[in-house]
Amino acid sequence: MSDAISPLASPFPALPAIAGVTPRVARAGYKDWGRCDLTYVEFDEGTAVAGVFTRNVCCSSEVELGRQNVAQGMARALVVNAGNSNAFTGYRGREAVEAIMDQVAAHRGCPREQVFVSSTGVIGVPLPKDKARAGIEAALLAQPCTWEEAANTIGTTDTFAKGATAQAVIGETTVTLSAIIKGSGMIAPDMATMLGYIFTDAAVSPAFLQECLSAANTRTFSCITVDSDTSTSDTVLAFATGKAGNAPLTSRADAGADAFAAAIEDICRQLAHLVVKDGEGAQKFIAVSVTGAVSDASARTVGLAIANSPLVKTAIAGEDANWGRVVMAVGKAGEPADRDRLSIGFGGIWTARDGQPVADYDEAPVAAHLKGREIAITVDLGLGEGRATVWTCDLTHGYISINADYRS
Repeated sequence: MSDAISPLASPFPALPAIAGVTPRVARAGYKDWGRCDLTYVEFDEGTAVAGVFTRNVCCSSEVELGRQNVAQGMARALVVNAGNSNAFTGYRGREAVEAIMDQVAAHRGCPREQVFVSSTGVIGVPLPKDKARAGIEAALLAQPCTWEEAANTIGTTDTFAKGATAQAVIGETTVTLSAIIKGSGMIAPDMATMLGYIFTDAAVSPAFLQECLSAANTRTFSCITVDSDTSTSDTVLAFATGKAGNAPLTSRADAGADAFAAAIEDICRQLAHLVVKDGEGAQKFIAVSVTGAVSDASARTVGLAIANSPLVKTAIAGEDANWGRVVMAVGKAGEPADRDRLSIGFGGIWTARDGQPVADYDEAPVAAHLKGREIAITVDLGLGEGRATVWTCDLTHGYISINADYRS
């Protein structure tokens, strides 16, 4: 975790304990930073699991094995390593992950396919097996920890611990969700770049849990970007212990299913926003809303073209309402657009309508809006009913400083 806290940081919330979930932390020493760097979570028998993962084709063995393990639908343990991503490490990296899975599975008395492992940090250095083994041994003996301790432990360039909570009513039963996430740089859709973990006491089948998480991901994690770089290690996992005692959810037709799906999307959106607010060097949180597109997918593509534009992001950093840069980004997106129908606004104030600058445009309220921490960019393409919102941050000198010094 970085010493300098983002100006967009949120205090860590009071996250409820989840029945059937026990988190612990330990120090494996993957990086010389004098803190815990291994989070270990145990799940009671019968815990369902679902996951979404990076589409980066140079992904880590943790991601490859996680994809395979999610298919069987059950989980008994989670291990998250910080300081070493174990990506681009060949057979040595895979052997290290499999050794962790075997060690934990033997302790839990479960198949190793029910042990999930994530790693984050420097790419290209194999995870040291001796440190991994010792770290796991320490974690197995550690006392249960708080969610904040678990969140702090999985961070790398993060400047603050990130957590969120939500609830849903299923029949007469209230189910609870608690979640933690890490992410600050190398953040872009194609799932989104982060390690995130959602825990709930709801009784839900693995297939329906996967349906809910995948749908939420499309509208949350896959709609954020810090720097357009998709990580090798992206993972978001959801675990459902069933301890709440609700009638098990198996499909959208079940009573309370819509409420549970909404809670999953709510908590994913909270987490996604926290990652953007901790974007490396970020000073401003930017929401880009696109309407009038030929489809929702087209609107999302246009929104991401704007959100990923270094020229747009630096203009916002400089508090400059340079709508010409937004026009450029719309035009390069490769989606249907008509310059003569295009409208652009900042902070709810139109600066250009129907392909022309607004004649009586007063820049003063827009300039005031851009001095704030949360910025709204609105684009209407005037072509159809498609709409989407994506979230990003500004691009500052801080991003360069953090990444120039990352390995050292």
